[in-house]
Amino acid sequence: MQKVQRAEVVDFETYSERRDAIRAAVLEEKQVRRVHLGDNLTFLFETTNTIRYQVQEMMRIERIVREKDIQHEIDTYNELLGDTGELGCTLLIEIDDPAERATKLAAWLDLPKYLYLVLDNGERAPARWDQRQVGSDRVSSVQYLKFRVGQAKPVAIGSSHPQLRIEQELSPEQSAALAADAAAS
Repeated sequence: MQKVQRAEVVDFETYSERRDAIRAAVLEEKQVRRVHLGDNLTFLFETTNTIRYQVQEMMRIERIVREKDIQHEIDTYNELLGDTGELGCTLLIEIDDPAERATKLAAWLDLPKYLYLVLDNGERAPARWDQRQVGSDRVSSVQYLKFRVGQAKPVAIGSSHPQLRIEQELSPEQSAALAADAAAS
């Protein structure tokens, strides 16, 4: 997937003028790339457009104008994108109750190593994750994952964690969007 380039990013004032239209388009793009797994896991598969939007939002919110700070945001968010044949996503572990959240994040400490995509060739593509987001006593409620799918089409997503065994079939629209994203270069 193409990384966001500095030339594509506008100053926060110009972005603010265009924000409503950009936001509507990105939210539509995100909708088909949002995958729920059970009651607590939401996978947000990233694209160049969603990453550019995040960069622009950070610049707007934080009033970032220094060139090195803008480039830092671009570099940081670009890390979330997969390379050709790979899908990058943000995993949100969503548990409203603080006590339940603390218990489950501790019990699911090793959750990322049990996450996978099922491919149309029958294989499983295991998640790769950022080791910095797993502590010694609990997993972070936000994870950045990558799945190497090659030229195969994702058809389902799942967890084989002993305390969270679940698999969810992707909709035809989700499957097609993710296959196109993995093929993009």
